[in-house]
Amino acid sequence: MSETWDRLQLTLAELGIEPKKSLGQNFLISDLVIKKIIQAARETTPGFLIEIGPGPGALTNHLRSLTENFQLIELDHKISDYWRKQGMNLIEADALQMDWSDLLKKERPLVLVSNLPYQISSSLVIERSLDENPLDRMILMFQKEVAQRLRARQQDELYGMLSVVAQSFWKMETLADVSPRDFFPPPKVASRVLTFEKKESPVSNKKRYLKFVKAAFLHPRKLMASNLEEGFSISKEKTMEALKKRQLSEKARAGQLSVQQFVDFYHELS
Repeated sequence: MSETWDRLQLTLAELGIEPKKSLGQNFLISDLVIKKIIQAARETTPGFLIEIGPGPGALTNHLRSLTENFQLIELDHKISDYWRKQGMNLIEADALQMDWSDLLKKERPLVLVSNLPYQISSSLVIERSLDENPLDRMILMFQKEVAQRLRARQQDELYGMLSVVAQSFWKMETLADVSPRDFFPPPKVASRVLTFEKKESPVSNKKRYLKFVKAAFLHPRKLMASNLEEGFSISKEKTMEALKKRQLSEKARAGQLSVQQFVDFYHELS
């Protein structure tokens, strides 16, 4: 087994805890994957570093050496207490429910690293995409299918609202594929680590743009014109006219449009 596995067992014994399924706790134990994540974080030379869900510290003990400006966010009380006793700056909170405004004012480059609980991964990407002063870089673990969805292109069966929103605001790359055996306990699905580099926002009102994209995919099998009429109060005629002007079918569905086409349509139709 790995050195990380040995340290994990000692830490769990010290804390007197076991991974909680309710919190999506699958602790990373692969030294190779950890090395890749740390290297990706180091390349940015972070001015301020944030980790969500440090758990027993597979990543934390390496990340803390990259900068003095290091913030942990942890929901589990026992684990939070453990890191406080280690002298770490820690916010005990749900990363989806807490106020990020102060963190987003920290030193730049501002970097987020996390072996995310699967149940919050998509929502976290959406939330951080909507920030007016966004993070500079994110290095995040996902269920493999979610990672594929994030990077899917038009016409792909996985392409949808999440794909369009993420790709509108981030340049994404695959850092590593991770098998179930690289975790304790092993999840039932494979995982993938993605890196996110912020892009200049193509829209001035991110929340309105999100509403537009959500409306376009409201019923994936329905015409985009029908969806936008129902979800964004744009007449079918106006959408069809815009489609026709770009030599696209008036019967186009949202999944047939590229990310850039979504941005262009948003500017014209909203």
